[in-house]
Amino acid sequence: MTAPHLSLDVQLQFLHPKEFEARAKAFPVVYVPFGPIEWHGKHLPVGVDALKAHAILCQTAETHGGIVYPPTYLHDGWNSDENRDATTMTLTALFQRLKATGFRVIVAISGHDVKGMTRMLGAALEPVVADGTVKALAGWENAGSEQGENAVGVDHAAMWETSYMMELYPDLVRMERLGTAPLTREDGIGGQDPRVFASVEIGRNAVKQSADGIGRIARELLESLPEAHRAFGKDALVPSAWDII
Repeated sequence: MTAPHLSLDVQLQFLHPKEFEARAKAFPVVYVPFGPIEWHGKHLPVGVDALKAHAILCQTAETHGGIVYPPTYLHDGWNSDENRDATTMTLTALFQRLKATGFRVIVAISGHDVKGMTRMLGAALEPVVADGTVKALAGWENAGSEQGENAVGVDHAAMWETSYMMELYPDLVRMERLGTAPLTREDGIGGQDPRVFASVEIGRNAVKQSADGIGRIARELLESLPEAHRAFGKDALVPSAWDII
């Protein structure tokens, strides 16, 4: 699903080669959103994490530049038992292709706010950045937001995530489905009761802080590269110089 207010001009899947090339040359940063399919209370869709991360990154790209990869649904739990490290290797392959395309900064953002996700994304990025020609960030959607009492927090289907969705996808929020009884473990909500504490205003501030924080970090990473490696790594996006991602 595409939120109608999110610009198609920053979303990779909607770009034609000419626009892809122009945006990448102007600011050679790619943002990659991740999240699982997971219960998020009775009031939110099961794809909240990746939807939230993707929408925030679209706003980052609109304001600061760069291109947003489509939302990718997976989680660190896939790296377990007989599939150990398989997901990490797949992500490394994706990030290597983004690097080969010419991007100089790769921003991998998990809307699933658990340390396992950032560890997995960080491990997948390690071999990609090892030669020093690209930089990367593996973080949650609130990376770079304010600190202290104004900091953007994280939770599960509670005040923060519900507020994000009230701002980003209001038509998908079904607050009435929570009823009026006290919340229990079976409601699957971790944090402050969204019926009491969530609001569009909180979501709007959180989205802006998150988007601007990620954009600032992306620019700092690009500027920290040696000058020879700050430009998009392709003269042109043509079949002879570029392949499938």
